[in-house]
Amino acid sequence: MCDNRALRMMRATRRVSESEPRDPDATPADVFTAQAGNPDFVLSLARGLRVIESFEGHLQGRSIVEIAQTTGLSRAAIRRILLTLGLLGYVERSRQVYRLKTQVLRLCFSFLSSSSVVEAARPVLENITERLHESSSMSMLDGGQIVYVARSAASHILAAGLSVGSRLPAYCTSMGRVLLAALPDAEFEAYLRDLKPKAYTPKTITRITQLRKTILQARKNGYAIVDEELEAGLRSIAVPVSTRSSHVVAAINVGTHVSRVDRAALINRCLPALQEGARALRSVMI
Repeated sequence: MCDNRALRMMRATRRVSESEPRDPDATPADVFTAQAGNPDFVLSLARGLRVIESFEGHLQGRSIVEIAQTTGLSRAAIRRILLTLGLLGYVERSRQVYRLKTQVLRLCFSFLSSSSVVEAARPVLENITERLHESSSMSMLDGGQIVYVARSAASHILAAGLSVGSRLPAYCTSMGRVLLAALPDAEFEAYLRDLKPKAYTPKTITRITQLRKTILQARKNGYAIVDEELEAGLRSIAVPVSTRSSHVVAAINVGTHVSRVDRAALINRCLPALQEGARALRSVMI
């Protein structure tokens, strides 16, 4: 029987096309190996993107040696890639440390400015924030993480550092749970089999059986509440955002501090506002 890595390799060998997108479980290494003989696969571009991705979570920058350890690429190849990125304005160098420059945000902005989902979400989130005086956000599922694609922040300081582009684990976030709940059963079970949850707070659910039950309850309820599982003092509620054909494409949430909003208020005040926002978004999505 093939193990999970072998299965990912088999899927990755399929030619990428609009009708058959890349398997989300295939790692960059899987794709590199599987596409080695594909004349349409631009290896140099893939290597450059892999170097850019290696900076994630490293605010102080990275050396060529550190990037090589993460990517598996040779130091010579990384040096040439960094030189090219530097000439294009995407990275800067200070002695032996490289850092991404704000120019790289143009890559993100290309998606944000071209996505009808994100464009439609902005006024909806602003309306929710104005109505509830709490921060609201939209995210999409990317493998085992959620990626923030739109956000309307209230004046309260909460969950410092969250912004468009932030990534969080799906299993312990309200938006992540409603997005996981929308997965087909086989894909959901595969996600749980590979999951190695860690406790961010004493309240984080890390037992797989309990996570499965909690996420399936979110599927039944149509919303998810996460209470201080990701960050002490942070309480949030989320609902899925669907197209008119009932395909879940995103999630929106409200995040608040436990001292301001209790669970009853989340359901009685915040949930109706989120559901109204999700309906508004559904009406403009195909």
